[in-house]
Amino acid sequence: MLTYLLRRATLAAVVMVIVSVICFVLSNVASDPAMGIAGAQATDEDLALIRRQYGLDRSLPVQYADYLGGLVQGDFGTSYLSKRPVLEMITERLPVTALLAVLSMALALAIALPLGCAAALWPNTIVDRIAQLLAVAGQAIPNFWAGLLLIVVFGVQLRWLPISGSQTLAHFVLPTITLGTFAMPPLMRLIRAGMIEVLASDYIRTARAMGIRPWQVTFKYALKNAVLPVISLSAVQFGFMLGGSVVVESIFALNGVGYLAWQSMSRSDMPVIQAIVLLISLFYIVLTLLADLLNGYMDPRLRSGGK
Repeated sequence: MLTYLLRRATLAAVVMVIVSVICFVLSNVASDPAMGIAGAQATDEDLALIRRQYGLDRSLPVQYADYLGGLVQGDFGTSYLSKRPVLEMITERLPVTALLAVLSMALALAIALPLGCAAALWPNTIVDRIAQLLAVAGQAIPNFWAGLLLIVVFGVQLRWLPISGSQTLAHFVLPTITLGTFAMPPLMRLIRAGMIEVLASDYIRTARAMGIRPWQVTFKYALKNAVLPVISLSAVQFGFMLGGSVVVESIFALNGVGYLAWQSMSRSDMPVIQAIVLLISLFYIVLTLLADLLNGYMDPRLRSGGK
């Protein structure tokens, strides 16, 4: 298990360095940071002064070395606009995004698990068709359209729930439904496919022949093995919720990292955008690593394959 852990951790570290390089290069090539600081009305002299002041006149490798040195010390730079440390700005808003992601993932799993199991237990029946229809609808409806529809129905017409802000848990209900239902379809399909495959295996047929109760066969033996791929997909989906909440947070005016990213992109505040992309990539890598370790713990065959 230790060898498996070291191999996965080393791979995660290499991926993180590659992501930091790509993020830094794209941020500096896509737009002129000096123009973002000075504004569109700046003269050539103003731009030259800003480049010297911020070290933007140096070569990219030198700038990246300084940037990487700052990252190692926990310094993600300073916002061009607010002049505040970027890490401080992100940590202020991270709890809102994290809460939204946790609630959305919980909702997605709460819908996907029973739907996927029911569809697998009764394939090609009305139950299976309803589950497939809900999955298609959940993935086909865009986030922004679903969010606006929920606002109109439950916020404007019925006035049951607040439509903006993040002061109470009630403010997270509509955003959670919007984000959770979009993440549910791939989880449901994977659970259905895994359950169908496991239920057709020899050891399940043996368990049934031995007279073990059907609910024990389904939930104690079949679901345990069918859920292994779902762990990895859940980690990816959770990372998506952290990084893909820009649209949802903007629609519902949630003061989270996604909304901060949208504000920074509209104002060309490159240090903030850089830091958000890097941190979200880090979350993806860490979540994937944890999912691999959990899968390796639950399935020894993966550990032997990783040695």
